[in-house]
Amino acid sequence: MFEPFYSYSRKDYVVIVASDVDGQYLCVRQFRQGIKEVTTEFPAGGVERFDGKEYRGAGAVGAGATSVAGSVGEETSAGAETSAAEALLDTAKRELMEETGYESDEWEHLLTVPSNATIADNYATVFRAKNCRLVAGQDLDETEVLNIQKYSADEIENMIYNGQFQQSVHVMAWLLAKEKERNTK
Repeated sequence: MFEPFYSYSRKDYVVIVASDVDGQYLCVRQFRQGIKEVTTEFPAGGVERFDGKEYRGAGAVGAGATSVAGSVGEETSAGAETSAAEALLDTAKRELMEETGYESDEWEHLLTVPSNATIADNYATVFRAKNCRLVAGQDLDETEVLNIQKYSADEIENMIYNGQFQQSVHVMAWLLAKEKERNTK
């Protein structure tokens, strides 16, 4: 006999590997309930849906590859109808601004991947934002408490290898951004 299998629905989300005009990387520090610790990670946040659903869940348009039509600004939440969810680049810009007060004119989509294909139905989309500049203060949700920190590439590398940069998708985002940077030099 088969044991029950459990899965859950979560919002699709974006992760932004953002560097400022001085080449420092923008990170946030916040308490994470799952591990009961304050973590250092990149700015990130959930894609807003316009179809009345909080999560992808049952009845949402089927999971599939990310829709990347022509330009990064046309991307929509993986597997979602264009009208059902906020565009991914718009989400990334909004989240970077809300969490850090920074904005950028240099955006690049790096990857969209299921965040945990074993038990969840959501997707994580990774962006890189370069030459970010401070234009406002934070505009956090009422449940968010986070502090902005800037780190050099070497500091992030050290945190990752010392177990101090603990979000797995964020580590993947760093490795993707680092590889992309190496390939463009």
